[in-house]
Amino acid sequence: MLKNVAAVLLNGVHPFELGVVCEVFGMDRSDDGLPVYDFAVVSAEGPGLATHCGFTVSTPHGLERLEEADLIAVPAGEDFTVREFPPELLTALRRAVDRGTRVLSVCSGVFVLAAAGLLDGRRCAVHWHHAEQLARRYPRLRVEPDVLYVDEDPVITSAGTAAGIDACLHLVRKEQGPEVANKLARRMVVPPHRDGGQAQFIERPLPKAPADTVGEVLAWMETHLDQEITVEQLAARAHMAPRTFARRFRQETGTTPYRWLLRQRVLLAQELLEGTDETMDAIAWRTGFGTAAALRHQFLRALGTTPNAYRRAFRGPRAA
Repeated sequence: MLKNVAAVLLNGVHPFELGVVCEVFGMDRSDDGLPVYDFAVVSAEGPGLATHCGFTVSTPHGLERLEEADLIAVPAGEDFTVREFPPELLTALRRAVDRGTRVLSVCSGVFVLAAAGLLDGRRCAVHWHHAEQLARRYPRLRVEPDVLYVDEDPVITSAGTAAGIDACLHLVRKEQGPEVANKLARRMVVPPHRDGGQAQFIERPLPKAPADTVGEVLAWMETHLDQEITVEQLAARAHMAPRTFARRFRQETGTTPYRWLLRQRVLLAQELLEGTDETMDAIAWRTGFGTAAALRHQFLRALGTTPNAYRRAFRGPRAA
């Protein structure tokens, strides 16, 4: 059973991500019939820590407190994407996992787990903004750049901020059942369950590779998403044979023309659902899906949620 939880901090810790862990595991809600955890905040860099917001956090607990924990949570922190971490912390995390302790990261806390080697050969989640950097710095892990959290027991990783709540509640549900997790979520006034495979809300990027051979074609595709587009048409614009174009496209973008086009259409649909009151039929037409049914099918397949649910998440129930 999950009873003993420690949140381990480094200088530059993000207060909200620390607060997520404290809210789920550090509050005494026994009056509501909820379990009480033996919770501690642990410092990996001395008794006083600076947050990235300019105030300090002090705690009497050092790394020795991790020895008794069933769960060690690592909140995000400033410059975690580039900084080095104390070797004694990485050793303590490896030792904890070896004895059966779970570890959980919130947002960029995943960089600490990766530095400890706990993600080698495992899938992991991270905020989409850090996904490329994480994969480049630690090539032995498998980054899932657009999911909320990944449970690779005993290592659980989550994406940005609110996804940390989802991962913590997922673990409570897994260890102590849905009734406890749902009651805890009601107290926190958050959704009781969002599946880890649900996609993050990612900004729509502009086409990359402006200087290579398919850059001009990518820009043209971006402005003609509502049209039916074939590889033959694209190859003609690039003055290549279709087979040569398809091969070059994959080399320079890492995907096929169809998949690139589909992804851009879904991203445009996200943008329209967030910022306009257009109907599903109108959005389907503008994004090249043709019908609301086709839009819903592709949106659900790509993001793990429906267009209406996505719009509600951004604009409230009235918008849907």
